[in-house]
Amino acid sequence: MKIKICGIKSIEEARFAAACGADLLGFNFYPPSPRAISPAQCCQIVPVIRQEAPQVLLVGVFVNLGASDVHSILEQCDLDLAQLSGDESLEVQQSLGERAFKAVRLAKQAVATIGEGQIYRRKSPPALLLDADIPGQYGGTGKTVDWQVAASMAEQMPLLLAGGLTPENVAEAIRRVKPWGVDVASGVESSPGIKDFAKIKAFICNARTAFEALKKETA
Repeated sequence: MKIKICGIKSIEEARFAAACGADLLGFNFYPPSPRAISPAQCCQIVPVIRQEAPQVLLVGVFVNLGASDVHSILEQCDLDLAQLSGDESLEVQQSLGERAFKAVRLAKQAVATIGEGQIYRRKSPPALLLDADIPGQYGGTGKTVDWQVAASMAEQMPLLLAGGLTPENVAEAIRRVKPWGVDVASGVESSPGIKDFAKIKAFICNARTAFEALKKETA
């Protein structure tokens, strides 16, 4: 069971999250986002984490870029995975294959498209990321998803749960949804795009404790 800290913008944030036990770090390449980072900035952070915390998976977050552009940034920055958080076509998703997973904004129509095979489901975990459906926004909204719907989906596939998670509610979300992993951005910030180290530590600690409790329940 995994923990992803998203919207990393500095070496200090990356180091701290990794030291606290984050399994994945996310780097946002969507310029309108307050968490946006340039490939050049990302390239300064990645070698440090590769050396100090090689077990951590590094994820690029993209919104409506073509597959060739996504692939280029993945290679340039030496990232492991791509998170497709926009309205990418099935063709773009499929062309990136196991290198990418789709972020689905959880609404009734989104659930339907998954069932109809319009969303690429990665064979390795995570199959998908679930986020809140806020019109015109691509994640980082601080709004929670419908945990009941998320739980039913988590029974069918390994999900990375996002959407409004905080140090205060992450344990309850894990208990109710039983996801493969949890993802947080705004929930560990003091203001948009500014990470709060105390919140990062509390989030990871609370999530890890909840995952361990869930593991014991299902053993």
